[in-house]
Amino acid sequence: MMIISMKFLGAVLVTFAANSHAWSLIGKSTPINAVVRSEQEVSRRDAIAQTVTAAAAVFCGNIIAPSPAYAGDGAVATALSPVEVIVSGDAKQIFNEGRAREMQGNMGAAQRLYSKVTKISPRFVYGWSNLGNTQVALGTLDPAEESYSTAIGLCREDLKMSVDAPFGTRKCDDLYILLLNRGSLRLNNGRAKEALKDLAQASELRGKPDGMISQNLARARELNGQYAAADREYSLAISMTSNEVNPFWLRSALVKLQLGDIKGGFDLLKRVENRFPEAPEVRAAYATFLAVTGEQIAAQRKYLEIPDRARANYINNNYLRDTVAWPPAAIEGLAKVSSVVEKPKTS
Repeated sequence: MMIISMKFLGAVLVTFAANSHAWSLIGKSTPINAVVRSEQEVSRRDAIAQTVTAAAAVFCGNIIAPSPAYAGDGAVATALSPVEVIVSGDAKQIFNEGRAREMQGNMGAAQRLYSKVTKISPRFVYGWSNLGNTQVALGTLDPAEESYSTAIGLCREDLKMSVDAPFGTRKCDDLYILLLNRGSLRLNNGRAKEALKDLAQASELRGKPDGMISQNLARARELNGQYAAADREYSLAISMTSNEVNPFWLRSALVKLQLGDIKGGFDLLKRVENRFPEAPEVRAAYATFLAVTGEQIAAQRKYLEIPDRARANYINNNYLRDTVAWPPAAIEGLAKVSSVVEKPKTS
């Protein structure tokens, strides 16, 4: 993902895989599309989520872009001080400058400023989480994971220490967001098992339906072979998007195909194809469903609508299995078409 051009690579995030279509998704080798913020920052969260998702999303598999977290006023931290959820003084000023640069889309400058904040106030949760968001946006996923992990560790520590704190004490109440961001990142960085653990915890902590969590959790379950559970999560996420067709609907359609619900999957895919008719992955998936329903000639015609260069990907099992991460049934179904169309001609 990694994050700079939004592509259709075939299928967030999120993610925290992507190319150059409005396919923002959840998949593999895609940018994160989760970067989410606290509920008090919903409007900011939406703005950045769109920016980062577009900058980091591919239709390869996952996606949800990281979302900055924000803090208010508070005491200056020292290396030996308790965990901080608010800062003041130089740290606060630099942190706010970083937020401003981030909102302007200047991720490089924002990253430098957040890095300074972590040095001045190394126990400040949101200095680390926002540093992670900018690292995701710039495509440096391993350092971003380290930053998120630091933020998560500090947040957990703060929550543990806040159990007996006086009423009204400010505490780190964004743990589910931090886990969502790290889970989305891991989903796009080849760590599906670890991603599933993070995203399942995020869902549990959230305590109520959340479309962004469900999209990424569905993809994580899919990549871990938990197709029935993935289908339920995708269905929940779709129900929360109303009539607005999103790229991750394609993933849901392919999971239904894997489970044998061909009609349900095809009905869903037809809506995706209606909105994204020229996307190579959509055409490949449509050809696959036509093939498994016995419409071989129509499947071949649809398959040949894919541009030659892009079509070369769909005869490559490594691409299908590892890059766009299609389920086995979908790969097998497409092979029924590609093996005929791409068959070498003999004189």
